[in-house]
Amino acid sequence: MKVPSPGESITEVEIAEWLVEDGDYVEKDQAIAEVDSDKATLELPAEQSGIITLKAEVGDAVEVGAVVCLIDTSATKPEGGGAVSEKKEEAPKAEVKKEEVVAPVKESYATGSASPAAKKILNEKGISASSVKGTGKDGRVTKGDAVGAVPSMGTPTTGGSRGESRSKLSMLRRKVAERLVSVKNETAMLTTFNEVDMGPIFALRKQYKEAFKEKHGVGLGFMSFFTLAVTRALEMYPSVNSMIDGKEMLSYDFCDISIAVSGPKGLMVPVIRNAENLTFRGVEAEVKRLAIRAREGEITIDEMTGGTFTITNGGVFGSMLSTPIINPPQSAILGMHNIVERPVVKDGAVVIAPIMYVALSYDHRIIDGKESVGFLVAVKEALENPQELLMGSNVEKALEL
Repeated sequence: MKVPSPGESITEVEIAEWLVEDGDYVEKDQAIAEVDSDKATLELPAEQSGIITLKAEVGDAVEVGAVVCLIDTSATKPEGGGAVSEKKEEAPKAEVKKEEVVAPVKESYATGSASPAAKKILNEKGISASSVKGTGKDGRVTKGDAVGAVPSMGTPTTGGSRGESRSKLSMLRRKVAERLVSVKNETAMLTTFNEVDMGPIFALRKQYKEAFKEKHGVGLGFMSFFTLAVTRALEMYPSVNSMIDGKEMLSYDFCDISIAVSGPKGLMVPVIRNAENLTFRGVEAEVKRLAIRAREGEITIDEMTGGTFTITNGGVFGSMLSTPIINPPQSAILGMHNIVERPVVKDGAVVIAPIMYVALSYDHRIIDGKESVGFLVAVKEALENPQELLMGSNVEKALEL
């Protein structure tokens, strides 16, 4: 079997995990391995049924088209479903050679104790006499031992565990790291912040969420409000829906919104195509579909390719405020955060309201401060007045109830 191409521009993958062992009998289309590309982790299905011979190890980087395993299609499935294996004879037990017993060093009351002069030096250094090997008579710690003793820097005296482990980063994680560093180094990234009173959205969801779910089979979440608020703002500020291509500015008349989803192999960013044409029901159904596919590892490269703007929600993990990093080659990303009841001033009075801080990171090479701030204010206005700005003052029609 050769490594199939997982997508355009991908020339190499890494064997993340073999799901079968060498000599196993595999069925056609059975998942035999997980491979990491620089964009996603994908399953490798068996092309034929037969006994498999592995030709690559976990962690190996293999080119697209390279042979990673052989399948003997002439082999028949053995009873019990396992591979035929020969019974190996037990190797004769090795003869245990008795080691000579070495007499222990003579110890006495003096072993590990320090002379008065040595004790003073060790106290000044903060070193315990028991941690110093004495060279004096019967193991006594001498002044010379104390002078030469070096304190262990940073070693705890609690006796707790100090183990460590090392594991190789997956190709996906390494590529994400490279892309994030390149964004910091190659863009003029700035972040602008604002706050949103989520009270109006809370009220709408409380009133209509049950009817919406019963009618459409999906929940009325926050992502539909944010996605539609973003598409509206992108139409008002087209430079935010643009990107740099060499010496040119490439602008789009459509809104492909990337949404960050936490998957089993890390962060994935599937794309909602032409979000400007979707209704609340359409957005919620697409978000649910993509999120399920990402979490089950079924998302494809095509579903994560492209995107003109990204929305990421750190609030689901409890983040109060952050500066999201641009998803290249896009020029901006909106960060959502957790919703906390805070005291705010309305009509001259202090009231409690559910507040979310929002952040827009943008590439200052292509987006000016006026446009970035105006864009975020437009998002804020739509979220705080959704009935008029997102629903055309007809809630039931907008929700297709």
